[in-house]
Amino acid sequence: MSVQKPAPAAARAAADIAALDRPKSAGVNAASFGSDVVADALRALDIPYIALNPGASYRGLHDSLVNYLGNERPQMLLCLHEESAVAIAHGYAKVTGKAMAAAVHSNVGLMHATMAFFNAWCDRMPMVVLGATGPVDATKRLPWIDWIHTARDQGALVRGYTKWDDQPASPVAAREAVLRAGWIANTEPRGPTYINLDAEMQDMKLPEPVTSINSARFMPPMASAPPADSVKAAAALLRNAKQPVILAGRVSRDLNAWNARIALAERLNARVVTDLKTGAAFPTHHALHAGSPGTIATTSEAADAIRAADVILSLDWIDVAGTFKQVGGTITAKVVQVSVDHRLHNGWSMDYQGLPPVDAFLACEPHEAVPALLEALGPGGPRAVAAQTEEFPTPAGDKLTVDHLAEALRRAVGDRPTSLTHVSLSWNGAAWAFKHPLDYLGSDGGGGVGGGPGISVGAALALKGSGRLPVAVCGDGDFMMGCTALWTAAHYKIPLLFVVANNRSFFNDELHQERVARVRNRPVENRWIGQRISEPDIDIAALARAQGAQGFGPVTAIGDLDATFAKAIAAVDAGHVAVVDVRVEPGYTAAMTAQMTRK
Repeated sequence: MSVQKPAPAAARAAADIAALDRPKSAGVNAASFGSDVVADALRALDIPYIALNPGASYRGLHDSLVNYLGNERPQMLLCLHEESAVAIAHGYAKVTGKAMAAAVHSNVGLMHATMAFFNAWCDRMPMVVLGATGPVDATKRLPWIDWIHTARDQGALVRGYTKWDDQPASPVAAREAVLRAGWIANTEPRGPTYINLDAEMQDMKLPEPVTSINSARFMPPMASAPPADSVKAAAALLRNAKQPVILAGRVSRDLNAWNARIALAERLNARVVTDLKTGAAFPTHHALHAGSPGTIATTSEAADAIRAADVILSLDWIDVAGTFKQVGGTITAKVVQVSVDHRLHNGWSMDYQGLPPVDAFLACEPHEAVPALLEALGPGGPRAVAAQTEEFPTPAGDKLTVDHLAEALRRAVGDRPTSLTHVSLSWNGAAWAFKHPLDYLGSDGGGGVGGGPGISVGAALALKGSGRLPVAVCGDGDFMMGCTALWTAAHYKIPLLFVVANNRSFFNDELHQERVARVRNRPVENRWIGQRISEPDIDIAALARAQGAQGFGPVTAIGDLDATFAKAIAAVDAGHVAVVDVRVEPGYTAAMTAQMTRK
């Protein structure tokens, strides 16, 4: 489900990037080497970009992308780290719902990128990643370097958290592998795929032209439709419910699907619970929305609604069983589950969570199930739905907190369409109104610190020309681990605002250490040791400027936030990457703090 861009703006945005890194024409019109065939297959996937950190293992493919394809569809996006390259593809998919490509160098590059693979896997986001190995034929390897960059089963490094991987042995097999990788990645449930290219195969001179094929025939579009009897059973449960609840989880960014979810909730008069682990799924200030979205802890209003429910509809909610456990009490509600996630569950990763009780199961994606349920339910009687309201928490005290940051940021963006591409763990879900499926894009997926910057650059790339302002709110630890992604955004003129909620600590772990200290009856005052990022404090604004972004701050006073954000947003509107370092007091929401520190 792709973001809709105004046609002229989208064309200008694409042209801005296409004008960069233009190669001298090589006059190559036909595939001559194995890697040319791979490049043709990539173009057949209709992927506009390939994010990469260069390496000798895929130098043949690199040449083909530049001198055979002319660095166009896909166009290279140079990255300073493999984790950033894969994270950028992840962020692009969070907006478009479609796979972008990335390339990593040999086993060492793949090892760098594994965390970003895992994030995309847990987030169920598609991507096609190409890697390479030194010559599989040992007699063709250069001394030392080719040997340490060759592995027996390189795909095993990521096989537990990819949908499919392959190591093709010929150019024609590589073409098939690329087409299959794109098809599998984009088929629900979506996820990353990996292809390992033998260096010798890339360099192979084609003895004769490779027969052309109609690539579309090898990537048939697929969609799951819910069986009629399952829809009927689910609709019967929902129709008779007195206190239904919808858990709106992993859903598309499509506006029609968003409106259908609203219509379903209003048809049922159902309370709706959402979560910051996934993108915006329902208007957060709608009268039927229960509480505010959280990351770990469920708000009391949402918990009360779940406990009181007689029928619960899960729209691919992450961790239904864990949510029931967290809210406490005995859940007696009938459960309708809409998901295809079970198709990805394996024996390596436990990201499938606990096994929930289910009374009716629709094995399809939510955007397929919701219209079917609406049709099966029929028009029903009139439902009185209160008007939407917008109320936000009032920041307390005179010390600068994340709530102060959010309040000033709301004033700074005003009514303009804004996409939160990432938020920090300290973010209060009550501090922002989600009115559109692109207002918030969800978390990093796998809880991998360092993913926020790269994911945000990829999301901003996909949003370029859409008229939306991309804003990433990152913690300082997350920002520091992934901040080299800024250079890619600056080089390719991808406007984006980073706000660093800088508490100068790995504060999440401070709370974990406090919890351990309480259990062991030891001093909680020592929780900061080995966690604080200070003495010296990091000059985040200077790091931004060093990579071509505009840096602001550090902001240490509440009264300076408005003016600083205004300058930073003006810089983004002028086409720049802007980074604002905001020195906030450490702290999470009360519910999250209680969840993490209780014995």
